[in-house]
Amino acid sequence: MTDARVLAGAVGLLERSLAYTSGSLREVTPAALNAPTPCRRWHLDALLTHMYDSLAALGEAANLGHIGLRSVAPPGMPIVSALQDRACELLGAWVAQDRLELSVGPDRRTGAWLLAAAGALEITVHGWDVAMACKVDRPIPEAFADELLDVATMVVGTGDRPGRFAEPVSVPPGASASDSLLAFLGRSPR
Repeated sequence: MTDARVLAGAVGLLERSLAYTSGSLREVTPAALNAPTPCRRWHLDALLTHMYDSLAALGEAANLGHIGLRSVAPPGMPIVSALQDRACELLGAWVAQDRLELSVGPDRRTGAWLLAAAGALEITVHGWDVAMACKVDRPIPEAFADELLDVATMVVGTGDRPGRFAEPVSVPPGASASDSLLAFLGRSPR
């Protein structure tokens, strides 16, 4: 498979992640903003702000070929609306970009496909976190979760724990791909 086709597949994952997460964002109410999330350190409002920053960084990578800018949601704009706008901009940027490598640090480069796939993983799992904070059961679709589990095993290593991710949670044999993905990332599926 060519590098361009691999990148297109990763951008497809990104598109599905944004669609899934958009459904979770529709569940957010002002009252839910102080709700705890599966990310133990954050309440929903802080998670949404983190998501906005992540989308901004991914957009910068697609638009400029590197990550560096830190962003905050526009003042006075509700965070969910700001996230939805940022998600549209992000997808447009990734569809239009054609770099096969991107800079992720002063002396580090990575495949654009890997960054897009890792972004899809983060966006999807945080979409699930949002739904859980809003007390809505929104499992990640099985085929999609299975693809993201492959991504997760490539991008989440032991050095990412316990800092960025909690230790994996055990699931019973035969658990769904959605539950297995969430458990691998340190979340109790339900």
